[in-house]
Amino acid sequence: MEKAISRLKFPLLATGLLALIAATWAGLLRLGWGWPPLRPTLPMSHGPLMVCGFLGTVIGLERAVALSASFGTSGGYRWTYAGPVLTGLGALVLIIGPPGLLGPLLLTLGSLSLVLVFGLIVRIQMAAYTATMALGALMWLVGNSLWLLGRPVYSVVFWWSGFLILTIAGERLELGRVLRHSRRVQTLFWVMVIALGGGLAAGLIWFDAGVRLSSAAMAALALWLLRFDIARYTVRKSGLTRFMAICLLAGYGWLAVGGLLGLIYGGLTAGPKYDAMLHAIYVGFVLSMIFAHAPIIFPAITGRAIPFRPIFYSHLVLLHGSLLLRVLGDLALWLPVRQWGGLLNAAALALFLLNTGYVMVSQARLEQAGTKSQDVKEVER
Repeated sequence: MEKAISRLKFPLLATGLLALIAATWAGLLRLGWGWPPLRPTLPMSHGPLMVCGFLGTVIGLERAVALSASFGTSGGYRWTYAGPVLTGLGALVLIIGPPGLLGPLLLTLGSLSLVLVFGLIVRIQMAAYTATMALGALMWLVGNSLWLLGRPVYSVVFWWSGFLILTIAGERLELGRVLRHSRRVQTLFWVMVIALGGGLAAGLIWFDAGVRLSSAAMAALALWLLRFDIARYTVRKSGLTRFMAICLLAGYGWLAVGGLLGLIYGGLTAGPKYDAMLHAIYVGFVLSMIFAHAPIIFPAITGRAIPFRPIFYSHLVLLHGSLLLRVLGDLALWLPVRQWGGLLNAAALALFLLNTGYVMVSQARLEQAGTKSQDVKEVER
């Protein structure tokens, strides 16, 4: 059974990456690039595929792997893989399956599974960081449930944002425990988390006011992370540690920009300013966090090392440079600049996958060559 669970990790990760590719293609179609749509409904699935199909699957898989590593799949934790299985299937339905409620239903069930996983994690270890991530998972479930019940994506996308922001903030709290924040600093963090949740809830009735409140909370959380996250200190290091810190600090800056735009423009439902607001969060913040943690998360899932290489800065610089171009095009209502910024966003993602895959394969070959060399030496002895 443990071998079967281990084999499941790779197809689940592959499904998440397929959702990422499909979501990126759909996003470029929405920007006006006249490429084959593959299927008529794909452009409308851009957000759900990116958040639920890709990020939800990878986060759920990472949590399941972490629990299995800590307690073993034989300890009754095999069910924790149900979440990424469901979100992976939901993503496949959105990509190639029939239109209807099946895809949203599977994704909602997958988010319910993640809530149960975090309920288990909180029961095992009650701490500020586990509670924060559990609240994030709950926001994802609420957003998916509203979407399943027929709410438009623009009204639930901020719930999805809350899921990702609190998941990342919780991970940073866990890594930053060595800083021993004062009670005042911790209280300030929770005030902003409550304001974020309150804004999301208020948005169900007063959409514009809710968006402004939750956006203000996002901007405040970004400033809190810029001030109190351990990345302020690790950016002075070298190698992977410094690369991760630069990714994190740049991402916090974009989260502040996204929150500020939401505070200024309020409850938009479409258009260039809506695009700038969301992609400052999802591209600038979330993808920068993925770039930072990929050399740690992917090896934890796959069991294959991804050592740091300076080439990683290429996809990081391209991501943030292209996003700046896109946001400027959005705010200036300059369509060609906006389109090329989006296309270069996609190129940054492609470069990230290529760089990561290249380093992973190169490292595997080096390890294999080292093993063969060691075997030869043993034979000669």
